[in-house]
Amino acid sequence: MQQVKGTVLKSRLLFLEDHFGKEGVSKVLDSLSAEDRKAFRLILPVVWYPFALGERLDDAIVRVLAGGDTTFFERLGEASAERNLGTVHRGFLRPGHPHEFLEKTPSIYRTYYEVGRREYARTGPTSGVFTTYDAEVFSAPDCLTIVGWHRKALEMCGASGVRVRETECRAKGGKVCRYEISWS
Repeated sequence: MQQVKGTVLKSRLLFLEDHFGKEGVSKVLDSLSAEDRKAFRLILPVVWYPFALGERLDDAIVRVLAGGDTTFFERLGEASAERNLGTVHRGFLRPGHPHEFLEKTPSIYRTYYEVGRREYARTGPTSGVFTTYDAEVFSAPDCLTIVGWHRKALEMCGASGVRVRETECRAKGGKVCRYEISWS
């Protein structure tokens, strides 16, 4: 069973609280089952949780607060990168060296996800592609958080004009999740 670190779930809850207050968090959690509400009472960043729990949270966020707009998750991903890479995972950043940061893609993936792998390949002086393989489960909202997370992370490395585009998605019938990245 695919699992994610609690930091992934915690980032979502903190983003909701920052943008919608405790009332927004309560609305989302109240829309979940009693079992899920119990699980969200205490999320520890270093503990593994079922990916499906995060999927149900994402579905509730889209339904309750995002008005069906799944691009909301790109903003959530940006906030997650800012929060996590500004503190506990700061060591991943390579200011002034975006490719060096992206070369850590396999390690970064293992920090947040238990099953599968992510690989990075440089395609030019200011471009690359990373691909996620063998994840047991996946979701379109999670893929969008990855787009936002990497865009913000590259900006934190000093890149400007960052573009991250998912060109293949398992949640949309693809064999892998593939992202093309470029910056100026």
